[in-house]
Amino acid sequence: MKQILFLSILLLIISCSSKKNESAENSKPHVVATTGMLYDAVINIAGDKVTAEAIMGPGVDPHLYKATQGDLAKFNKADLIVYNGILLEGKMSEILKKLGRQKPTVAAAESIPKEMLKSAIGYQDAYDPHIWFDVKRWRYAVKAISHALIKLDSANQKYYEANTQTYFSRLDSLDTYVRERINEIPESQRILVTAHDAFVYFGDAYGIRVEALQGISTVADFGLKDIAEIIDLIIENNIKAIFVETSVSEKSINAVVQGCKEKGHEVKIGGYLYSDAMGELGTEEGTYIGMFRSNVETIVNALK
Repeated sequence: MKQILFLSILLLIISCSSKKNESAENSKPHVVATTGMLYDAVINIAGDKVTAEAIMGPGVDPHLYKATQGDLAKFNKADLIVYNGILLEGKMSEILKKLGRQKPTVAAAESIPKEMLKSAIGYQDAYDPHIWFDVKRWRYAVKAISHALIKLDSANQKYYEANTQTYFSRLDSLDTYVRERINEIPESQRILVTAHDAFVYFGDAYGIRVEALQGISTVADFGLKDIAEIIDLIIENNIKAIFVETSVSEKSINAVVQGCKEKGHEVKIGGYLYSDAMGELGTEEGTYIGMFRSNVETIVNALK
């Protein structure tokens, strides 16, 4: 009888503790980010003061992504929505703007001064949205997210501000690391060839010429003329390696490799680059800094 009573009390304590933890979790602000890069910034700033989730995971192309009913439910539940903006989330742009009239949202990339944005070739009055590939531009996005979190949860303002400054220090170290590694590549070989134009800011910030088959959006088509021009560029500059992106089909890059081979020039695939999506959560490549370092190591090791 005593054993049964003890077990009943133990179960009651566990149940109460579970409900208490669940209540505490539910009382935290709920933040929904569209991409992994934005989610990572939220986590670095807010830590365990919020519950956060990302809509798009590894290998997902945000240019083509369509919101599901489940995504809409997450957006409606959110206390704060964090998205890139500048039309990165092309097929969700109207939904995100509409939600912005109903609840707190932050378009992180739109906090960057206009003079620091690159025009999107082929798109009238549009900017290139891939701002995370320059650490210094990315700092503006992180700051915008920090301000939005402070506005949402002012009770934890000092905590968010301290975490933001710590993260800025880590980003500064990353920026230094990138510059040092890129300098290992001979200047004549600092040409980055990829499937779509996601690395313009990277090239601008770190002194690399960037060429791609498609424009800033994977919605854009490419043809035989585009492939022929890239092949000629590779041969003329004796480029040793070109790169595949984890969120874009390999088909176009494989066509370039084959075209070079037919003209007597051997060019290898230097590796996979994270462009519009990061790696799996729980891995180094599933963080912004880890993803960036992985890209740089892949590029430098293939081109130097």
